[in-house]
Amino acid sequence: MKFEKYTQTANSILKEIAEELGFPNDIDLSGRILRAVLHTLRSRLTIQESFQLMAQLPMLLKAIYVEGWKYQEKPTRIKNIGEFIREVIHEDQPLGHHDIRTVKDGENVIRTVFKVIRNHVSEGEITHIIMSMPAELRPLWGLKDKMRTASP
Repeated sequence: MKFEKYTQTANSILKEIAEELGFPNDIDLSGRILRAVLHTLRSRLTIQESFQLMAQLPMLLKAIYVEGWKYQEKPTRIKNIGEFIREVIHEDQPLGHHDIRTVKDGENVIRTVFKVIRNHVSEGEITHIIMSMPAELRPLWGLKDKMRTASP
């Protein structure tokens, strides 16, 4: 196994997130943010959707995705952007850093992480994930009106 390659890929993604958020030298912060967003997304997806997404994530991002995962028969019902943002903020707090302090910060980091994920996961899988989400959450993926009104 070439662990250096896995590390290099993960660091590249973390750097991409950090640069998008305006702190290009703090990949630790972008890692904590990525973790909070992925864990919130994970709680909203079915087990099958999670496995399909994980199949396309780079190795170390898979590890972040599954960290602390407790399987639920049904996904958490997050119906709107406000609830999703609150869940991301809640996921960030146990780490003790409180990186995401406001709702505006929360929305910004979610949109950024989703944008970067779109760069590394197939369009078909992203479309599948978006279509499984309530219409109000779909704009967080940054695809404007393309997916807003289509039914899941």
